[in-house]
This record gives sequence, structure tokens and C-alpha cells, in this order.
Amino acid sequence: MPSTLRQLAHRRPAPGAGPAQRCDLCSDELPDQHSHLLNTATGALSCTCPACSVLFDHQAAGGGHYRRIRSRPRPLPEFVLDDAAWAQFGIPVGLAFFVHNAESDRVTAFYPNPVGTMRASVDPGSWRSLAEMNPELPALESDVEALLIDRLSSGSAAWLLPLDECYRLVALLRTHWRGFSGGDEVWRQVSEFFASLRQGRT
Repeated sequence: MPSTLRQLAHRRPAPGAGPAQRCDLCSDELPDQHSHLLNTATGALSCTCPACSVLFDHQAAGGGHYRRIRSRPRPLPEFVLDDAAWAQFGIPVGLAFFVHNAESDRVTAFYPNPVGTMRASVDPGSWRSLAEMNPELPALESDVEALLIDRLSSGSAAWLLPLDECYRLVALLRTHWRGFSGGDEVWRQVSEFFASLRQGRT
């Protein structure tokens, strides 16, 4: 994951900044908002144009090694997660995303830490219990979609989010984190990230 985060940090310039990005498959110029493919073997992301993206709509495309990441953030307003259920995951902060790996059939959690992004294996029983409480959770698309949980803001929010957007959030944390608690700027950036989700501006 670290190399992928560096990709996003350096390959998503502000609009109008520097040369235009190009599709990693056909070299056509890309708009600022574009699709990504996930290499399931390496975890690397490829930037792709619309024409190339549709070639990977099916899991068998590209020999099954490449998956299209769809831009479809989905809020989960009825998501159920009490303090006891959250404590079972052993995550010391209130912000994390969870990814199911299709090959291993395991779930991994990623969360911020003063020394970087931490990852932790999720107990299968805890994940099953969460899925039983939340019938939307089985709709999570393995490898290319994540369950994002925010317990830091007022109230608690959960999303099914494209993996590249989760990586973008982590890149924001890595770029702006200062000191032990992160500092005001990083949490302002996180608040803006969630505001963009609510307004459909990812």
C-alpha cells in the first residue's frame, strides 16, 4: 500500500498544475477526475481513460489480475456499530477503512497513526457479527471497495467507498499530519473530505 499512496499523492495534481496526466494503457490525456484499475497481485493503481476502463468491467478481464474501481460512494445511513462492536476490532482511533481480499477471504483494517498508516487483520468472527447487524455489508465489492467508518465527527458515519478514494484520504493524512495528534490542518482536510462525500464531489 505505501507505494500506491505515493502514486496518488504525486499523480493527482491540482487542476491546471503541471502537465496533463495520461492513461496508463493508451496514453490519451486524462481529465482531473478519472478511473483507476487495481492490480490485485501488487496492489498498484493505474490511471485509465473511460474507453480503457470499460474493458475491465468484468472480473475475468486482464486475466483476472486487474479490477476496475468504480466511482460510486454509497452512504450507509442505517449502519449499526455500537462501542462494544467497535472495541472488538481493537482499533485505537475512530477512523478506519476495511477491505475484503477475495483471494485470502480475509478483511484488513487500515487506520491513521502518528508514524503512518497502520494495518491490522480483522477477526473473522467480529466481521461476521458486523455483517449480521448490517445487511448492506455483503454488498461490499472485494478488493476494489472499502467500508469506511468515521467515529471522529459528531455522530458516526459509514460509507461503502471506492478504494482509490480511501487511498486519497490516507494520502491527505500522510501529507498533513503533524505531531502526535495530527494538528488542526489534517482534521480540517479530513472534514473537507467527508463534506465532499456528502455533496457528491469526490
